[in-house]
Amino acid sequence: MLLCLVIKDAGNSRRDKGLGETSHTVHAIMAGRDMVNGGGEVDTFEKDLKEILEDGPNLNDMHNTVQTGSPQKIMTSSYPGGSGSFDNTGSSQLPRSQTMPPATSHVSLSNNPTSSNGDFLPKTVQTAQSKIETIKSWSVNTFKCTKQYIAERLGKGSKTVDLELEAQIEVLRDMQRKYANILRLAKNLNSHFCNVVQTQRALGEAFSEQAQRSPELQEEFSYNCETQRALVKNGEVLLGAMNFFTSTINTLCNKTMEDTLLTVRQYEAARLEYDAYRNEMEALQLAPRESTSASKVDGSKRKFDEHKVKFEKLRADVSIKLKFLDENRVKVMHKQLLLFHNAVSAYFTGNDSALEATLKQFNIKLKPANTEKPSWIEQ
Repeated sequence: MLLCLVIKDAGNSRRDKGLGETSHTVHAIMAGRDMVNGGGEVDTFEKDLKEILEDGPNLNDMHNTVQTGSPQKIMTSSYPGGSGSFDNTGSSQLPRSQTMPPATSHVSLSNNPTSSNGDFLPKTVQTAQSKIETIKSWSVNTFKCTKQYIAERLGKGSKTVDLELEAQIEVLRDMQRKYANILRLAKNLNSHFCNVVQTQRALGEAFSEQAQRSPELQEEFSYNCETQRALVKNGEVLLGAMNFFTSTINTLCNKTMEDTLLTVRQYEAARLEYDAYRNEMEALQLAPRESTSASKVDGSKRKFDEHKVKFEKLRADVSIKLKFLDENRVKVMHKQLLLFHNAVSAYFTGNDSALEATLKQFNIKLKPANTEKPSWIEQ
């Protein structure tokens, strides 16, 4: 047992030195083990073992020889969260990468935004601040416009009125309502006439079937069948003209006029903002000088000028769009009314050639009767 303890202590003291023991030391230990096992004196073995270890070569020198050079300098690096230093004393020590900056080096943050006191502001904080400012500006503007709207409704606030422009806008709104009614009636007529054509087609097929089954009435059924087929053919041509008419009226009413009315609504909103800031500026200018600061008056004047520019720009846009809308409306309706009149007249007078000529005149192409609905890929 004593021999094992001695060998264990010797091994622990030399473990970190790596490969330092010589061959004669190993032989001496093995010889000592044989002597003890053979019944020798323990004290004699301990004495011999101590002398062998003292006479052996220095293990530090052997370590230097294996490493072929002087030991590297121990590198220490301080970390911001640590309480001490980290010593790297391994036998296979790797140099620090030169691409990594030291932990204590100062990195330039000139490209990153900072606050007034020099603190770094994260991007999320800037976004939140911009949103808060936007909501604040919107809230103030909404409050002022609502206040102006209520004052106008109650007859207590002044309102900027352009009599000529307001009359044109009212005419446009009334015109859109009337054109929407024409569009609704034209769609109803188109739907009913489509049902008539389908009924005529079914009736013609029934006449044709009975002509084959009733030889005694074959002639009468046959020419009635041909009449219904002719009506179906002309009816499809008339349906093509009516579809073109309703499609054009729908574009004029729900797209062209609606676009102009959208600009009108923007103009009315700008007019309300303009009057709100105008009344606020006038109130500040009429107030006593000791109760209002010059900076407040200047800020109100600046906002009033901004809304004035916006209001005048939209007023000019509305005037131009109303003018172009009226010219376009007259041109489009002249063409569509002529088409509708010629197609209906030719159909009910049975003039097939005139009906076909009407479609060619307005470049209307009919879809074949038996065509299937295109797939979503073809669309």
